[in-house]
Amino acid sequence: MKQVMKPITRAVLLLVLMITGWGSAGATVYTWSRYDLSFETPDNGFVTFNSNTRFVVQWDDMAMTVQLYSKEQGDDKKLLKENLQRKALGYNMYDLSDGKIKVKGFKKTYSIYGTMPDGSRTVIADLVSKHQNLIVEVTIVYLYGNREIAEDMIKSFAENKTQSPNHERKRQKVQNKRDADRKRQQDKPQQPKKPAGNEQLYDA
Repeated sequence: MKQVMKPITRAVLLLVLMITGWGSAGATVYTWSRYDLSFETPDNGFVTFNSNTRFVVQWDDMAMTVQLYSKEQGDDKKLLKENLQRKALGYNMYDLSDGKIKVKGFKKTYSIYGTMPDGSRTVIADLVSKHQNLIVEVTIVYLYGNREIAEDMIKSFAENKTQSPNHERKRQKVQNKRDADRKRQQDKPQQPKKPAGNEQLYDA
């Protein structure tokens, strides 16, 4: 089978610590300066591996691996999806399903979800660069209930000169005055109706 990715031989990884909001906890920002790549993770992660092309950080209930590859061919959807399937099967993952994660600033993102033999969940995502001959592969193993955190870490990846991660901004629906008044009226507690004649009230 044709390979669409090959290991990158040289890169420089600089560690930059910044405290920002990550739910109720802080966050750590990592920057791969050579490629203008940045991403954000929850605080208190322990870096277990750090080389020119590979980075691994772990927490008590989660682990993330970032691997850089260069593309040998163009962005081929079929081959990239086959690559994710092959990686998942290599981990003996089961209950596989395609993901729909979008990462701002990247050409394409392909992802796959599954369960490890020990029951932990895993997501593998390939982020295809718009500006470089580069694929960023992110693998996150997490416990049940941490899927949103794992997805937020992937969505935080950014490729820009400012070397700052993406921050998702959830859109807030704007209501007009009439809709707001109607909503307030609906939210008011209703007064119980008095029974007429010999009617009896029953608890629902």
